Amino acid sequence: MNRTVIVDFNNFWSPSGGGVRRYHLQRMNFYKHREDFLLVFAMPADKTFTEKISDSLIIEHVKAFRFPGNWEYRFIWKQSSIRPVLEKYKPDVIEVGSPYILPRAVSKAAEHLEKRALLTGFWHADFPVTYVRRYFEKLHLHRLAKVAEKLAFAYARRSFGGYGKIQISAHEVLDRLARNGFAEERLAWIPLGCDIEMFQPGKRDEALVEELKDGDPGRLTIFFPHRFCDEKGLRLLLEAYPLITYKLKSGPAILFAGTGPDLPRVEEACKKYPHIHYKGFVKSTEEMARCYASCEMGFALSGWETFGLSILECLACGNALVGAATGAAVEHVRESGAGVILRERTPEALAEAVAELRSKDRGELSRKARAYAEKFSWNDCFERQRSLYLEALREMPR
Repeated sequence: MNRTVIVDFNNFWSPSGGGVRRYHLQRMNFYKHREDFLLVFAMPADKTFTEKISDSLIIEHVKAFRFPGNWEYRFIWKQSSIRPVLEKYKPDVIEVGSPYILPRAVSKAAEHLEKRALLTGFWHADFPVTYVRRYFEKLHLHRLAKVAEKLAFAYARRSFGGYGKIQISAHEVLDRLARNGFAEERLAWIPLGCDIEMFQPGKRDEALVEELKDGDPGRLTIFFPHRFCDEKGLRLLLEAYPLITYKLKSGPAILFAGTGPDLPRVEEACKKYPHIHYKGFVKSTEEMARCYASCEMGFALSGWETFGLSILECLACGNALVGAATGAAVEHVRESGAGVILRERTPEALAEAVAELRSKDRGELSRKARAYAEKFSWNDCFERQRSLYLEALREMPR
């Protein structure tokens, strides 16, 4: 039986990563027992070796440079690392999930294959806006920010120049790529999914609820399982905490989970405020679901999410949400009706948003959140993606 072979590269993979890590874990689970496909994930690692999971799933651990500091990302970029994987498996489809250097390196390596492969990209990070424009805006160099953003999109167009399809999970981001020179026929909307059986209100743990409430049944409980960095709104939340406490007339319980460069800020906040807690990095999805379902509110403070898996998991557990005014966050909040959109990225505005959301009917918000999340599933995501691959392969000139 002929099988479609997919080789997957992504320098955004991290053992302690969030959305991208979840995407790949779910993707591997989907393909693990399929007879018509072979998925090979080229995973950046500390040494090179092959790990066969099943007849349909192989992880090629590729030795790669590790970034210093609290990051756990590694960077594949050498032809000597990429070509052996491609030559070994002779893929029909190659997917690249990170935009820096890797797309061009992979496309050059693929030129040496006897059989032409379909090159596809997944736009996991809207980097011209998130990392380029935003960097200069923080320096108050707004004119330069616009120029830099255009240059970044030009770089992205060149990097993915030979790619047949670019997958995007948020309509706002897809429209932005189209406005910045990506041909619309190359763009495909592939919404990600949510394990709605795992993430559900029934995972609530009354013992954890009681621990967080700490004797005050009216205390607001919040779960924050995002990477600890400014992009995800960590500093904004910590700055707003005293204001939120003042508006609610009691200190809300915040349960932090994860890691990142701003971990010291979380640890310091735990010492300063009695109702801020740090759980460490949570690998278990069961434990993540327990934490979500045992809290009442979540945050999606990054305005640069390309889908926001944690947003959907939060909603699936029946939590209300304060979301940023741009990116995938605003799409999810607006379409679910289960949250409040942050008007300004300031501590004062965040405190106002929390107070506004707190005043709404929690039962109604929870029902709307759950109903919206149930529209998404990982199976639908990967079936849609599989159809995209097969249709593009049929249309490819040989």
